Amino acid sequence: MNGPLKIVFMGTPDFAVPSLRALHDSGHAVLAVVTQPDRPKGRGRKLTPPPVKQAAMQCGYPVLQPETVRTDEFHQCMTQLAPDLFVVVAFGQILPQSLLNIPVRGSINVHASLLPRHRGAAPIQWAIINGDRESGVTTMMMDKGMDTGDILLMERTVIGPAETAARLHDRLSVMGARLLVQTLEKLNSGSLQPTPQNHPEATYAPMLKKTDGEIDWSMPAERIECLIRGVTPWPGAYTFSDDMRLKIFKASVLKREISVPPGTILECFPGELRVATGKWALAVQEIQGESGKRLTIDDFMCGCRLPDGTCLG
Repeated sequence: MNGPLKIVFMGTPDFAVPSLRALHDSGHAVLAVVTQPDRPKGRGRKLTPPPVKQAAMQCGYPVLQPETVRTDEFHQCMTQLAPDLFVVVAFGQILPQSLLNIPVRGSINVHASLLPRHRGAAPIQWAIINGDRESGVTTMMMDKGMDTGDILLMERTVIGPAETAARLHDRLSVMGARLLVQTLEKLNSGSLQPTPQNHPEATYAPMLKKTDGEIDWSMPAERIECLIRGVTPWPGAYTFSDDMRLKIFKASVLKREISVPPGTILECFPGELRVATGKWALAVQEIQGESGKRLTIDDFMCGCRLPDGTCLG
């Protein structure tokens, strides 16, 4: 087996932190960590370092934060470091081919889907929104396309029936770190066998927008329930009752025939909120109104009356 690999790690959000820590514990030489610049955050708009920068500083690694990697200066910096490998995990910038050519053993990406399904920026969320029964992580060799490189290793996991994007994110980040270490071990031993993706089967998972959280009550109840879980915590699922914005965190499907327009609040027991959809009904269990507090539907209905027949949306 060869010695430790010389690696430049590129990543930004929480999802990438377990992979960086796994590299730190694996004995490979991390020459530098590249991450996005500090950004204003919170109500005070205070400049806040990305999670990967915080983890890198705790590990004692040099940190680079280019606004863009497409500069001669950054290219020269990477050339001087002379890494064996780039490891890229949710970095947030697409690397040009000129950069990918620098590491002598290529560039490896950890992607949170079962490629070629859900290429793109939000694979975890769209897997749940689309009602997928399973998800997973894939390591691949990077090329100039978006998540189009040859597959190295893959690990699958069942998506739980009540699992939100937040929970799946945390599970896949740990799985990805473990798979990355396995990939590097096989790379070092010469036992990796890259497999080209089946490109005609590719689907895409674009970055979510705030408007993606608005509920379309004409959709079937099962799809709406998946949407609610897929957009939790961000942007969150929401609807309107007149001018009042209601954010819905948790709901369940009621398989009952409905004869009123989608979005209509149905007659139900006190402390319940059942809404007609394009197919069946949805029972809302956790909600947030204009008070700004996330409440069980029982507590919410004690302070906010939504009469039967009210139409949401």
